[in-house]
Amino acid sequence: MKKVSALLAVLMFLLMLTSCGVQKEDESVHNAVVVGFSQLGAESSWRIANTASMEEAAKAAGFGLMMENANQKQEKQIDAIRSFIAYQVDVIVFSPIVENGWDNVLNEAKKAGIPVILMDRMIETNDETLYTSYVGADFYAEGKRAGEYLIRKANAMGAEHMNICEICGTADSTPMRDRQRGFMDVIRDDPRFTVIESVDGDFLRSKGEECAVQLLDKYGEDEIDVIYSHNDSMMLGVLDILEKRNVNPGKDIILITVDGEKEAVDALKAGKINCVVQCTPKLGDAVMELVRKLKKGESITKITHPEESAFTDFDDLQDPSVEGF
Repeated sequence: MKKVSALLAVLMFLLMLTSCGVQKEDESVHNAVVVGFSQLGAESSWRIANTASMEEAAKAAGFGLMMENANQKQEKQIDAIRSFIAYQVDVIVFSPIVENGWDNVLNEAKKAGIPVILMDRMIETNDETLYTSYVGADFYAEGKRAGEYLIRKANAMGAEHMNICEICGTADSTPMRDRQRGFMDVIRDDPRFTVIESVDGDFLRSKGEECAVQLLDKYGEDEIDVIYSHNDSMMLGVLDILEKRNVNPGKDIILITVDGEKEAVDALKAGKINCVVQCTPKLGDAVMELVRKLKKGESITKITHPEESAFTDFDDLQDPSVEGF
């Protein structure tokens, strides 16, 4: 009988220890910051590096990260945001595929008291209280840098006239609109430049190839002096086609691109691309710092832009600072 009583006492003690352990773990999970992150896709090296930046920054900050990949579909992003609201995450971060169509779901987040941070792309709305902050590039400034490089190049070449083909990113996305607008605002009043066609490449390398075939078939390489691409993936697709057709990239046709992928910067160093405008994907640390401030009740900036520049064939390309991501 004494043995049975002793065994019961031990079992009760172990049960108490187990219960205390579970309670402590539950409190830890309950008190942890959880970020809901809707990534728009994995269409490029830029996007993959951006996702990695978010994952690494969340881990370093000790935050939980619930991530959903929308695979280029707005409806999947809306579903993801609604799932984050249902889970009651602390902060929602997302990179909107397009600018329009977010008011309803973001109103739901607002009513739930969950702040929203836009990353990499903006939205179009009449109610700016639907998002707390934006972290990402100044796409208009990137477009301007591309245009300013072209003017400098034309001056150096003594060019009298140049026909330009533009390969645009996803229609109605912030980078597409602003990179086009910035570029055009710089070159618009210069009579030497004519944009003979703008085509949609959707930020995809395969679409860049398709666009290059379409433009070369329509105009021929002799009628195209410049190709301006809204991202490196599309430009690398263009390079593939130009080389297959024995067109000398960077010389027969001036190539200007945006992002700063290693493959594009390597092509610049090889003389195959003339200008790479930087757009850093490493936004995770800035985002997580805003999340930390929000959880502490501190005020945060409405817009955060990283420092960026451009690499061109006018630069010392052996400088260690000229490198891609």
